[in-house]
Amino acid sequence: MAINLQKGQRISLEKTNGTKLQQVCIGINWGAIEKKGLFGFGSSKVAVDLDASCAVYNESKQLMEVVYFGNLASKDGSIKHSGDDRTGDTGGDDGLDNEVITVDLSRLPATASYVAFVLNSFQGQDFASIPFASIRIYEGTATRVNEVFATYDIAHGAGFAGHVSMVMGVFYKKNGDWKFNAIGEPTKDRKLEQTVQTVMQNYL
Repeated sequence: MAINLQKGQRISLEKTNGTKLQQVCIGINWGAIEKKGLFGFGSSKVAVDLDASCAVYNESKQLMEVVYFGNLASKDGSIKHSGDDRTGDTGGDDGLDNEVITVDLSRLPATASYVAFVLNSFQGQDFASIPFASIRIYEGTATRVNEVFATYDIAHGAGFAGHVSMVMGVFYKKNGDWKFNAIGEPTKDRKLEQTVQTVMQNYL
């Protein structure tokens, strides 16, 4: 399945050896904003709090559960959040994800039909003001990346400037099999609750 998706592409989650993908993760890596001192002398780092969240919907597109910084695991343990990072990398890009959400597709409730990943800038900092911010959706665990199948650069990607929320992608069940839709679209929302509603209205 070695594939790097562009936004708007849909894929089956069947791997090259014919087995079904079970463990999927979304990882976010971003940097703190460098603020120049008066008259250009010195600089300081301004913390950036990006929040990755995961919303689960049933076949009728009704919200079942949200896993986010205030609820780090789904009731059945099939979805886990690594915890809230409120600063971003302050010493330059370390290449590591600041937040990771892991989903075990095989353990999701039978009633779950959609699993959406969204991103919000908690303090309302514009995506374009962040020095680097990348998203990767991959097979693996919070500590091991097996195969990346979608990446987004939201700090430099055209269209993300002026926005503080986005829909990263949606896993959806079709004929019993999970597939993935790489969305990568900014939204006009300011808060997670609004983004979850936008997903329900426009992206399922």
